[in-house]
Amino acid sequence: MENGHYRVAPPGFTPAQWEEFMREGILIFEDALSAAEVDEYLAAVERVTTSHPNYRPGEYLGVQNFVELDPVLASLIDHPRHVGYVYDVYGEQLKLQLSELFLRTPGGKHNKWHPDGARTLPYGVFSPELPLQIKVGYWLTDLPHAKMGNFVYMPGSHRQQYFDAYDTHDSVSGERILCVPKGAMTIMHGSIWHRVEANESTVTRKNLFLAYCPSWLTAADRLTSDPTWLATLNREQRIIMRSYSHAYDHAKPPAADFPLFLDRETHLDHDPGRYPDYVSAARRKRRTTIEKFNENELVQV
Repeated sequence: MENGHYRVAPPGFTPAQWEEFMREGILIFEDALSAAEVDEYLAAVERVTTSHPNYRPGEYLGVQNFVELDPVLASLIDHPRHVGYVYDVYGEQLKLQLSELFLRTPGGKHNKWHPDGARTLPYGVFSPELPLQIKVGYWLTDLPHAKMGNFVYMPGSHRQQYFDAYDTHDSVSGERILCVPKGAMTIMHGSIWHRVEANESTVTRKNLFLAYCPSWLTAADRLTSDPTWLATLNREQRIIMRSYSHAYDHAKPPAADFPLFLDRETHLDHDPGRYPDYVSAARRKRRTTIEKFNENELVQV
C-alpha cells in the first residue's frame, strides 16, 4: 500500500505496443535502465552468484528463485518499470512464476531451440492467443554483436506449435539475434521459439529473467516461499509470489489479496456497473487491460 491506500497499477501496454507484442512475440526497450541501476543489479548478481554453492569462477551458472536471495533483486517482483505490462494480461491473479539469472561465460553452456513452459502439451494448446507466460528480461552486459551468448528468436513463432529446428543449435532463416546495450529490457511471449548462441567472446553475459503467469499455473522454481523472507516484502510483492499453503487459493486467492492494484484510469478496485454492491471484491471479475483493448476493437469494427 502507499500511505495506507492501495497502489494504482503502473503503466503497461499501449495499444500499439500490444499489437507489436502479439505480432512479433517480443518488445525491446534499449534504454530501460540507467547506468546506476545496471550497476546496482550487477552488484546484487555478484553477491548472489559468488555465494552460490555451484559458483565456479569462469564457468556457466544459472540460479533460480533469485528474488529470495537478495533484497535488491526482490524489488523486481513488482517493479513499476515492467509489472504493469504483465498486470495488463493477468490482472488480479498475477503471479511470479520464475526468476532466473544467468552467467553465460565464454565457451559456456548455450540452449537449443525451444519455447518456454510445458513441452508435451505447450501453453499454446490451451491458450492459442493470449500468452500463459510472459518473461521479462534485463540485460546487464553490452551485447553489440553476435556470438556473445546472445538470445536468438524467431519473430511471430509464438503462434506455431512445431518448429523444424527444435532441439538443435541450427541457425534458421528469419531468426533475429538480440544485440542490445546493457540496460535493455525485453518483454517476451512465453511461447516464442528461441535459443542461445555460443559465447565466443571474452565477455560473460549477465542477465535476469522474471516470468509471470496466472496464479492458477504452477510455479517453476519453488513450491512455497520462506515465511520470514515473505515478511520483508511489501503487500504487492507478497501477493505476486502466491505462497499459499492451501492449494485452491491459487485459483481463488484469499479476499485479503484483492485488489492487487487499483485501475489505472479510474483508480477503483472494481469495474463500475457490473455487479450489485453486495458482491465482494474478491468475487468480482475485473476486466484486464487486454480485454478492454479487445472490446474497443469490437466497438470500432
